[in-house]
Order: sequence, then structure tokens, then C-alpha cells
Amino acid sequence: MTRASDAAPHNNSGIAAVILDYGEVLCHQPTAEYIDFLSRTFQMDPQTFLPSYLKTRGPYDRGDLLPAEYWRNFGVQAGVAISEPTIERLRQVDNEMWSRPNEPMVRWLQKIHDAGFKTAILSNMPTDMADHVRKTFDWLAHFDHHIFSGEVRSAKPEPAIYQHTIQALGVPPSSALFIDDREENLVQARAIGIRTIRYRSVEQLREDLLALSFPILP
Repeated sequence: MTRASDAAPHNNSGIAAVILDYGEVLCHQPTAEYIDFLSRTFQMDPQTFLPSYLKTRGPYDRGDLLPAEYWRNFGVQAGVAISEPTIERLRQVDNEMWSRPNEPMVRWLQKIHDAGFKTAILSNMPTDMADHVRKTFDWLAHFDHHIFSGEVRSAKPEPAIYQHTIQALGVPPSSALFIDDREENLVQARAIGIRTIRYRSVEQLREDLLALSFPILP
């Protein structure tokens, strides 16, 4: 396969590798229907469920907890006892609700990979979801490397997961661009020299890529 320097001769950005987050970058946020189901299950206000859910994910994403342990613990915090059949349904819903691809970003991923740029997905993702994503989305093949927190036992923004990603890509940090929707995940990437863009929309990303002289736009 050709590399970026061969496939994109007008690349003046100095970027040889692109690292993409998954949640709210390559896929959309869960719909209200999923949030309503989960909030009812735990007898919580739908408006406060998602922040509470995201706040508790660290140990699960890192692989410190099995799925049943995570959901049982979440139930304890909410004051709700969770049965085994309910846990299985929660695991299914947890995978499904993060499975609505951001199609313009998926198409852009294919374009940059086909052009020869090295690519990696870097996501805080438990093994349950990583298995689901691999089985569900053929476009994952456009990533040269899959860095999932539950598999490498480190989660953003821990320094180790960024070092692991750069080593896998085999490029200097300054030649890599990381795109994530959360500023706290970008701070540590910048600390080791990786260039970053905070993702808010496809339109905003296009403008930021233009400012970097990146040759392929979404």
C-alpha cells in the first residue's frame, strides 16, 4: 500500500497518521428512546442519566469490571436491584445505542485510508462493545490499528494509551492528528506532541482541517 507521502503529494500539513475517537465522532449520541429505557430501568431522571452513566464508565472501559459487575454496581448506586435477564438486556442496549454511524465521518475515514494515511481508532470501549463493533461494521477495516481501552487495559486520558497508539502507528507524535469530541482527552495527546482537533461537527472539522492544510476533507 502506498503511504500518505506518495498518495497525497500536495500534503503540506506534515500529518502522516490520523487517530479517530469512536463515540460522538464516528457514531452519534444515543437517541432519546435508548436513554428513556435505561433511565426507567434505573428509576432515574432521563435528563441526568447520561451524565451519570458516562461518569461511571472508567473502570468498565478500562477492563477492570466485567459487564455484569458494571451494571450491578450501577444499580447499587441508583438504589435498584438488577436481575440477570435485565443485565443481558442492558448489555444489548449498551451496544445498540452506540451503533448509529456518523456516515460522513465513515466516508472520510475510507478516503484518508485509501490515500495512504495511517489510521487508528482510539476509543474508551469495553470488550463487550469492541466485539460488537468488529462484528457489525465492515468499515473498521479502514483502520490499520484498533486501540480499545478494554483490550489494552488503559483508558483516555491516561498517558499510556496515547503512547501505545503512537507506537502502533510507528510515526512521531508530531506527525499524528487525533480527533476526539472531549477536550480532556485531547490535553494529554497534546502533552506528548500529538496534534489535535476537537470534533463538534463535520462542518467545523472541515474548517479545522483546512487550517492545517490537510489535503482530504470530509
